[in-house]
Amino acid sequence: MAKKRPQTKAKQPQLKDGEIPVVGAREPCPCGSGRRYKACHGRAAAHAVTELVQRPFEGLPSEGDWVALRELVPAATVELKLKESLPEGVPSVTLATVLPMAWPALRRDDGSVLIGLQNDTASGDISRDLADTLQRALTAQPGTPIQGRRAPADGPRLQELLDPEGAFEPVVHSGFEFWVPDVEHSTPEVTASLERANAAAIPTVKLSGVDAAYWCETPDKNHLRWVMPYPEEQLLDALARLHAAGRSSLGEGTRLVGSFRAHGLTVPVWDLPTGVTADDVEKPAAEFAERLATALASDAPLTPDERRARGGLTNRQVTLS
Repeated sequence: MAKKRPQTKAKQPQLKDGEIPVVGAREPCPCGSGRRYKACHGRAAAHAVTELVQRPFEGLPSEGDWVALRELVPAATVELKLKESLPEGVPSVTLATVLPMAWPALRRDDGSVLIGLQNDTASGDISRDLADTLQRALTAQPGTPIQGRRAPADGPRLQELLDPEGAFEPVVHSGFEFWVPDVEHSTPEVTASLERANAAAIPTVKLSGVDAAYWCETPDKNHLRWVMPYPEEQLLDALARLHAAGRSSLGEGTRLVGSFRAHGLTVPVWDLPTGVTADDVEKPAAEFAERLATALASDAPLTPDERRARGGLTNRQVTLS
């Protein structure tokens, strides 16, 4: 009886990390290790796209307004300027808080691009996800909505695509009619989505005298929510100094009630009487900004009253992201 010849396996090519292609999570890793991709080179790739970026808008013009439009403002748009010239057939790129049907982006029939900011993102870096959506929208066919996906781990971020010198000037709207150029001829789905969104929108106004401060109206009382760029600990100390001294309000009947924490920045919140409008708080907000600048410059230890005030503010802090 003839002996069987021993079987030998062909030696797998050894690939460098940068040459490993992406395959299915349960497929053999292309590096030749014999392990599944998710347990080998896929582990590092997954970590790269899920690691949370605490300040995704850091380095962009008007970081505070990016945070406000992501978390606080119902309906607003901003014209974006790219570092490179726009592709032929794309007349403009506009950032919007929300798009119909919660689309991540939309290439309109006229070729213009709308990017939605308040969508869920697949990775831990909102900036990278938005950049990926933007790039795909620029090359999509006119009249096409862009679906969400996980951005490549080595893809660009918004900071690499947008002009760092470009102005970032949000336009706050009372509703979402900016979604479509001709509301009367919209599809039933878009019309229904528009009606639902308008019904839920809280009236909001951006203050003109200070950066990234937004007044809003609710049934019981009005509020001012102000995204501030200062380090959190330093800002809380400064707010505590003013609060303990009775100088943290924005006028009679107003009260600093706490703060949000959103995308690495702190957002102090004031309660305002129902009759107080955005125009009414323009001057008090500008005066508060001057008092805050003085308090931020102090490095003296907090007094017992200031420590108590700081503890109260910290206990009323809510994390949005």
